[in-house]
Amino acid sequence: MKFRNFGSTNWQVSEIAFGGWQLGGSWGHVDDDESVKTLLHAYECGINFVDTAELYGAGRSESVVGKSLHQWTGNKIYVATKIQPLKWPDADDDNPVMRGRYPSWHLREGVEKALTRLGVEQLDLLQLHCWAPDLLNSLDWLETLNQLRLEGKVNKIGVSIRDYRPNEGKDLAKLNLVSSIQVIFNIFEQRPATEGLFQECGRSGTAAIARVPLDSGSLSGLWTKNTPSTWVKDSVQDQLFGGDRFTKTFKKVEELKKVIKPYFSSLGEAAMRYSLSAPQVSITIPGMSSNTSVDRNVSYSDGQIFPSDLAVKLAEFNWPRNYYKISSPA
Repeated sequence: MKFRNFGSTNWQVSEIAFGGWQLGGSWGHVDDDESVKTLLHAYECGINFVDTAELYGAGRSESVVGKSLHQWTGNKIYVATKIQPLKWPDADDDNPVMRGRYPSWHLREGVEKALTRLGVEQLDLLQLHCWAPDLLNSLDWLETLNQLRLEGKVNKIGVSIRDYRPNEGKDLAKLNLVSSIQVIFNIFEQRPATEGLFQECGRSGTAAIARVPLDSGSLSGLWTKNTPSTWVKDSVQDQLFGGDRFTKTFKKVEELKKVIKPYFSSLGEAAMRYSLSAPQVSITIPGMSSNTSVDRNVSYSDGQIFPSDLAVKLAEFNWPRNYYKISSPA
């Protein structure tokens, strides 16, 4: 396992981290005991960073992560969690008013619940689950979180950028108000690397967290025409890729495979390595639900440089689209 600096902090984190969305059960049936075993296997493989959220199964993911921490006796595991706003802004609103969405009482209550579910005395990284630029105009959320840091309940502060809107984090990175910014970054969403967000993160020492490197499954290389029939009704993937969305995405994926083939043995490998290709990225957080998926993802942490000529060819596959209008945002 290769490790990277987590921005300007002194944390050395595994570049492959554990995405905990699936642990909450919204992707389909999960067994909590098996999830704990998978997490422990990930720790044994060198993964030392887990990303979760109160939203993932109404705290279920956090509780499962907490059980794994209780059983783990090895090196430090960094855990990042998220607090959602009182009310999510409309996904189509380009400039939502954010004042009042993260009141002090709400943040404090969320922190206490997260501490309890995770079974820890301090949250390593607390992220606002929904960032929008208007939060720069009302910094009451930051005052509360800084006070919680002084009280020892929170170590570092981060945010998660709204889906489909990576440029909303650029001013925040410039101001260097938080330790990390989480954003969608994959072959279909290349804008964090091409439109300035990662560059601003690099200049300010803000850690960049790349989420959904496999585009919630489409870039795994495992899809077939029959894949939708295997999805649980109303699960995350069923909502994301339902209807003609699957057909459109599958067509793109099949075209992409042809470009990838001379370079990598699978689309999944190419996608994971692409998510690590930006030097400003501290970690990428694929979802993992089995020891097999852990082993597969960990194998890509070997320091291999992403082919520059392939990166040029992949530019045409940048495909921003707002599919994440669902009840459980990433």
